[in-house]
Amino acid sequence: MKNNLVFKGLLFLTLILVSTSCSEYQKLLKSNDNDLKYEKAMKYYDDGDYMRAATLFSGLISIYRGTEKSETSHFIYAECLFKMKDYLMAGHYYNLFVQNYPNSEQSEEAQFQTAYCSYKLSPNPRLDQTETYKALEGFQLFINLYPNSEKAKEATVLMDELRDKLVFKSYLSAKLYYNLGDYMGNNYQSAVIAARNTLDDFPDTKYREELSFLILDAKYIEAVNSVEAKQEDRLRDTLDEYYSFVNEYPESIYLHNANKIFEETSRLLK
Repeated sequence: MKNNLVFKGLLFLTLILVSTSCSEYQKLLKSNDNDLKYEKAMKYYDDGDYMRAATLFSGLISIYRGTEKSETSHFIYAECLFKMKDYLMAGHYYNLFVQNYPNSEQSEEAQFQTAYCSYKLSPNPRLDQTETYKALEGFQLFINLYPNSEKAKEATVLMDELRDKLVFKSYLSAKLYYNLGDYMGNNYQSAVIAARNTLDDFPDTKYREELSFLILDAKYIEAVNSVEAKQEDRLRDTLDEYYSFVNEYPESIYLHNANKIFEETSRLLK
């Protein structure tokens, strides 16, 4: 019974404090005392109340335009948006900050954060990769502008991660065409083109061996199913692909299957 009364008392006190806090905040929003708003916005930010801080700073940016407080308000506003995980708007305001305050002490951080917001928005490989490309461009720009920055190494690591995502998307595309086979057209040819593009764009990919075999296998299947007028040329092209494959991967895990392709292709050419 006593514990229940204590709990109710604490709950009542909390409600009073919250109500008072909200009332003070509403009065602050209507106030014309901009210096007080700035002071309170800083306090809210330091206390982790990013929503209230952002609301106040968004209005102070234009009010203090041309002053140091405007610069600070702009940067912390972007920081608030980032901490609230609104990466789209945060990236926008970090980018604006770099444009408006290129000589600021925070411009390096803002430049990195612009790219990092795109990194955070980068979706899984099966979806559109516009933000991935934006992040790559942003990090590369950061490294070009600040090659000696402590964050340059982090930018490089993140770029490698983003490239891996693009490689995987390209790899999935090649696999999709291969798996579609001859459904509604010659998808094997499309698989070869997609795989080739992946290897040209990302020659060091961990999927290189698998994609190389996919090209060989797709060419073989396409040749076997070709009309007579095109079959011989495609079979010979398959043999050329086989020699390239075994030369690069003499101990490949796909070697057994590759040899079977070679034997069958050679037989058909006799």
